[in-house]
Formats: sequence, structure tokens, C-alpha cells
Amino acid sequence: MKIAAPLLLACLMLPSTASAADTDAASGTSGPLFDTVAALDRTVFDAYNRCDLETFATYFVPDVEFYHDNGGVTWTREDVVEGTRKYICGKVRRELIPGTLRIYPIKDFGAVEEGEHRFCQRASGQCEGVAKFVMVWRREGEAWRMTRVLSYGHRAASEEEMRAAAAAQH
Repeated sequence: MKIAAPLLLACLMLPSTASAADTDAASGTSGPLFDTVAALDRTVFDAYNRCDLETFATYFVPDVEFYHDNGGVTWTREDVVEGTRKYICGKVRRELIPGTLRIYPIKDFGAVEEGEHRFCQRASGQCEGVAKFVMVWRREGEAWRMTRVLSYGHRAASEEEMRAAAAAQH
């Protein structure tokens, strides 16, 4: 114990050589992995918003687990796609909330993506709902697919959030 305390103190006193880029990558806000998964997020949700379910489906493994705080658990890609067709297509548009996206590596597997998004009614254009999400991505060669999705913390958007969403649309 007497050796451990001075060793710990010495380690804490070492100068940091981490650059701002290293800090951003460690915080999940930049770097090649961030760019890759952020592009995947844009592609997946472009298909979701356009109701291109054939493309949308390709981003999920067949046995995907989708956990939704209000809707329960979905156990297959087919059920995720069917739920999207039934409850989303033509009704709702998803928007990533700027500045909330974080992406972290999972060694020898892929990445975890987290953030917040809002849902906007197609009929009115109002962005009335906000939620948090986590997606686990598996990389196999050059292909990336989601294995687990958590969508939680669904709530009504505040007046301030609704104004920000309206401003972002203009």
C-alpha cells in the first residue's frame, strides 16, 4: 500500500500528451469511426423517413433486438420493418438532434452509437416528441448492421425544443 500511493501520485503528475483530436475521439465526437457510423445513421434514417423499407431492412441483422420503452421488445428484423411500416411510414419523420451524437468503438466487433432524436409529424410539420437512443453496430468486412437498438426516454418536446426544431427546418 505504501508503494501504491506514490506510484499513483507520480502517474497523475505526468504531463498529458493527448491532443484535442484525441480528446474528441475519446469523447465519441470525431474521428474515422465517428464519420463512418454517422454516415450510416444518415443513410438508415433517410430510408426510414422515405419509407424505403427494403434499404432500411439491410441495416439490421435478422435477429436484431429492439427495445422501446413504450412499445416493448421486438425480436426480429421483419418485425422492426413491419412496425416501421405500420406506425411510421407517412406519419412521422426522424431528425437527429445536433450535437448529441456519440460513437464509441467495441473492440473486435463494431461500435456503439448514442444520441437524441426528435420525431416530427408529417401532417403538421411539428416536432413534438424527443427520445434517446443507443444502437450497437456489428462490422463484418465492409458491412455494418445493427444488432441491438434501445429507444427510450420518450417525452414531449419542450417549447424551446420545438422552436429549435422549427428553426432547423428553415
